[in-house]
Amino acid sequence: MTIYILVAVIFALRLVFLKISKQNEAMILQNGGVEHGVKNTKMLTIAHIAFYFSCLTEAVVKTSVFDTTSAVGLGLIVFAFLMLYYIVNHLLRGIWTVKLMVANNHKYNPHWLFRYVKHPNYYLNIIPELIGLALLCHAKISFMILMPIYLIVLFIRIKQEDKVLKEIIIPNSSF
Repeated sequence: MTIYILVAVIFALRLVFLKISKQNEAMILQNGGVEHGVKNTKMLTIAHIAFYFSCLTEAVVKTSVFDTTSAVGLGLIVFAFLMLYYIVNHLLRGIWTVKLMVANNHKYNPHWLFRYVKHPNYYLNIIPELIGLALLCHAKISFMILMPIYLIVLFIRIKQEDKVLKEIIIPNSSF
């Protein structure tokens, strides 16, 4: 039962951040911003939801219990959400979205995290969150099947984001 409650709480937290994303998206569009990579965003959304539900289903079928592996997974998830909170509320305040949005006159953020990790939302939030969820739920099959698919879609997003950074955001910035 504990694992199911934790997954529900984690999913609810995701929905809270989705609400922030939607609010930021509306402001960006209202102020002349644009969205890029629409198809990829849809694929990421499907992959994320499929991963969550697959892990939860696997936990239910296996009647997984909370143990040391689950605790490690929960630790990764806590880390991932702390990183997401920091990124949303401190680094990308007002412009963070789950979509690839470019605000009007979007400026590059030279914070050290973007220089050294480059895509902290993906490497410090998304990937640890999914690994943590798989560990929490003991979802080996979900991880082995869906994680490679997710990583392919995420790699495409990173390439799209790199292109937007290089062609739009960095040229708009003056250092």
